[in-house]
Amino acid sequence: MPSLCAIQILSHSLIGLSFLAASWASPVSATTHSDASDIMNAPLPALDGGEGPGDEDELDPNLVPLETETPPSGPAVTEDPSSVPHAEEILEIAPLPNSSASRFADSFNPPVETPQSQASGASELTVYNVPIVMDPSVQSHIRYFNTAIRDRFEQWLLRLSRYQPLVENIFAEFHLPSDLVYLSLVESGFNPYAYSRAKATGPWQFMKGTAKVYGLRVDSYVDERRDPIKSTVAAARYLRDLYDMFGTWPLAMAAYNAGEGKVMRALHKAQAESFSDISKTRLIRRETKEYVPRFMAATIIARDPVRYGFPQSSTEPHQFEEVIVNRPLHFRAIANVTGVPYEELRLLNPELRRDATPPGGENYHLKVPVGFKAKVEQLLERVPNHKFPPLPAKPQFATAKTSLRYKVQGGDTLEKISKRFRIPLKTLKTRNSLTSPVLRPGDFLVISR
Repeated sequence: MPSLCAIQILSHSLIGLSFLAASWASPVSATTHSDASDIMNAPLPALDGGEGPGDEDELDPNLVPLETETPPSGPAVTEDPSSVPHAEEILEIAPLPNSSASRFADSFNPPVETPQSQASGASELTVYNVPIVMDPSVQSHIRYFNTAIRDRFEQWLLRLSRYQPLVENIFAEFHLPSDLVYLSLVESGFNPYAYSRAKATGPWQFMKGTAKVYGLRVDSYVDERRDPIKSTVAAARYLRDLYDMFGTWPLAMAAYNAGEGKVMRALHKAQAESFSDISKTRLIRRETKEYVPRFMAATIIARDPVRYGFPQSSTEPHQFEEVIVNRPLHFRAIANVTGVPYEELRLLNPELRRDATPPGGENYHLKVPVGFKAKVEQLLERVPNHKFPPLPAKPQFATAKTSLRYKVQGGDTLEKISKRFRIPLKTLKTRNSLTSPVLRPGDFLVISR
């Protein structure tokens, strides 16, 4: 791994410590396992769902539609499969350091299609630390990446190389498999400016509600979903929570795409325990069914790009120094006074939505290229304040009440549930059309709040 500058390492350590302190008290981890699984659409908003009226994200000119970054659902490839190199025929899983080998082994699903022999010419086996199988769906995605969108996938790999050391360091702090870094390829091609039709934004495609749950700032001036470091820490916390909830990485990744509530309901309705089981049903969307195989295909190529004809190219790692700014300054004004290239400021600070530090007199840590910190600090007083144009008025909507579903446990009574969720007993009965006080374990009650 290339050596990073001291200030970057210091920044990583400080950010890691501050976020790690909060991560183990995160929304899922803070609840009991029964609470996390019983309340079907709580406590986390889905990454891939819509948000309520009045809670939509504003778009700014810097954003790039995700449709230009990711392939459409369902790769349709007509090229000759023989023109594409075969992936590893025998796949191994390496346990993570400081982790129980049995914990990860328990989460792996058997391959849908088990090859009978090793591919000719393969002298070494690639060792993965997440479940990777080679079935027709994965092979189809490999062909799609390698043919239909080859140029785009090559660009994704080049862009990821800038941030990969950073992501791997953060994932290591959370004891996550390093191969999960390739989830960002299928999410956004690690483009900080990518956004989807559902208003998911950033390299990890967070919805606004989920981002705020995991401590990211999202407002009219700053969108930390686009910050490569802070969004990666949030993604690590969320993936860790999903793994703790579902116990397998395929299910955790499916929940990352569809939301944990949808995956939990699919498992319950199908009486299933694995992603491969629910992927054979109509209980999850086609997009989610293809999401995990797409990740596997991206991982197989990214771990051995030369084998698939992609260059072993890389770009300068994400390095920076920080300058504390306590007033609104526009990138162009900073560039004019200090000589720091405007495009460099945009590249290092994609979370600043209006190309300027936020107003309000707060201390903001502006990232500048390595070697410019002293010069910027010396000339900062000469940079004129930036005056933001008035923000557009937001339409007012009535706030709708949200609903939760609770799975009845043995020993539960209406009185206990009423007190637990602070809902009047009469309201609980009316909302669930209950005429008898008898509850059966496994039934679901609608809980309003």
